[in-house]
Amino acid sequence: LQWMRARWTSDPCYAFFGVDGTECSFLIYLSEVEWFCPPLPWRNRTGAVPSPPPPPPPQAAFRRDLARLLELIGTGKESLSFMKKRIRHLAQQWLRAARRLEQKLAGRQRDQKHILIHIGFLTEESGDVFSPRVLKGGPLGEMVQWADILAALFMLGHSLRVTVSLKELQSHLGVPPGRGNCPLTSPLPFDLIYTDYHGLQQMKQHMGLSFKKYRCRVRVIDTFGTEPAYNHEEYATLRGYRTNWGYWNLQPTQFMTMFPHTPDNSFMGFVSEELNQTEKQLIKANKVSSMAVVYGKEASIWKGKEKFLAILNKYMEIHGTVYYETQRPPEVPAFVKNHGLLPQHEFQQLLRKAKLFIGFGFPYEGPAPLEAIANGCVFLQARFNPPHSSLNHEFFRGKPTSREASVSSQHPYAEDFIGKPHVWTVDYNNSEEFEAAIKTIMRTQVDPYLPYEYTCEGMLERIHAYIQHQDFCTTSSLPPSPKTKTPAMQSPPSPLALAPNSTHLVWSPSAGGAPRAWPPVASLQVWLSEPQHTCTETCRRRGLVCEPTFFSFLNKEEVFLQLSIACDSTEYEMNHLYPAVAEHVRECYLQKEPLLFSCAGYNPKYRRLCPCRDFRPGQVALCRDCL
Repeated sequence: LQWMRARWTSDPCYAFFGVDGTECSFLIYLSEVEWFCPPLPWRNRTGAVPSPPPPPPPQAAFRRDLARLLELIGTGKESLSFMKKRIRHLAQQWLRAARRLEQKLAGRQRDQKHILIHIGFLTEESGDVFSPRVLKGGPLGEMVQWADILAALFMLGHSLRVTVSLKELQSHLGVPPGRGNCPLTSPLPFDLIYTDYHGLQQMKQHMGLSFKKYRCRVRVIDTFGTEPAYNHEEYATLRGYRTNWGYWNLQPTQFMTMFPHTPDNSFMGFVSEELNQTEKQLIKANKVSSMAVVYGKEASIWKGKEKFLAILNKYMEIHGTVYYETQRPPEVPAFVKNHGLLPQHEFQQLLRKAKLFIGFGFPYEGPAPLEAIANGCVFLQARFNPPHSSLNHEFFRGKPTSREASVSSQHPYAEDFIGKPHVWTVDYNNSEEFEAAIKTIMRTQVDPYLPYEYTCEGMLERIHAYIQHQDFCTTSSLPPSPKTKTPAMQSPPSPLALAPNSTHLVWSPSAGGAPRAWPPVASLQVWLSEPQHTCTETCRRRGLVCEPTFFSFLNKEEVFLQLSIACDSTEYEMNHLYPAVAEHVRECYLQKEPLLFSCAGYNPKYRRLCPCRDFRPGQVALCRDCL
């Protein structure tokens, strides 16, 4: 009440809800619009009468064309035109993929979700630096991904609203007039909201208390990922992980990345065009073994690369697609055939002829290398030694991810998940190694290759699974993590058991009814990391994926005993590396804050308890029984 008395005129939204400076209006507002005060007994309580149960939600049906989506996206920005052009170009692939997934799901019931897609980085309020650069060689990766997200959600049969303006966002959310201090005027009409960091900030600014209430419905499209240490506001502030982008206290899997580089987040991805067998044969027949295309539309990427280009020029005709307006960029050597910025279909034709697609270290983790590999090119890239991260490289500094030891090349996904013969990662500082790689690549025959997870069907499958199974709004059935530890506390018995003839744990067949978890607990394996390894690396070395959802099951003292780890003491603390053991001093640590469960991070002092799972072939985001 004191706050209202002093500040009720600070935002017009209070007057909108009937606050007029009287004590009575304060009490009504605080008890009916916000929820700080109990309901007033003398007020008309018709709102408290139980309403009839809502009708069952309509079922989602796979769509048969994309025309309505193109209308929903709207007009007025080059970025939107680019996205619509991409959706049109891939329309037949989306339709075929939807039919295949529909057959795979065999009539399974799917509730239709009401989904708001707010692309915050394209709003004028966030500066929209992307739209003006679409035709000038600017980065297109984010727009590629958003176009594919829109297409996938639409094809899955959900009801969509698309906004790229703050005014539209406010209207769709039901934001009252004012400065954003009041809750929404009515319950949020959307089951899910897909946005980005800019949109998240805009929503927080304008939704008042409602943001906290509804943030569990948000999915954040986040190219490079957000690690738990950066996401937890208090921990990030105390431990020096605070950046301009993190500290949202969301569930880390609410962040959705472009590549599966951190299992702490959900892998959203994008799609590359899939070729049929006839197209693949045609491409192989028309390949020019002495033709290379350089990855880099901006002239700055070419600066200082004369040495590599000179070696490459001894063996191959080099093509570039560097944007320029009138004069050829001086950074591009005269022996390079520069086509200027090409429309997507012309760029694709270039890739279909070329043998080699070569990267010079930047941009990181874009879609182009996957497109090149899908069109039968070999991708050659530099190995980074030491690996790039937020600790040693300006590009990652300030991003809510350390990427410790994981950015070992320009495109870690291509290096780790595809590899030779399609991807060669070499030391560009070693001229002999670089030259030898070029010679070998020229002699190597490769087929066009596209990982399943980057096909339209793969993306539809993944998003379908997320929508069906990811629920951050209902209370989890997973075991809670104790906040404190007292001598009297007894953990429930561990549901894990040693795998036969092994040193890792699995879900025990005698554990009784398995909890309703997703992924299913049958896919869980618990491994102890080496001191220098993250859980991501620990699981990958065993052909598995780290699954942060499962940390709750191994955050128990008994698990140390089951793995024959002697603990002289066990502490519950807030640390993104826990649960872990410091073997040299026989100290064991359990996680006090579930939001900090993290596959990322290591410290030579600790061996970490790591929850791993299997995955579907070509679909790392989903376990074998996750669909």
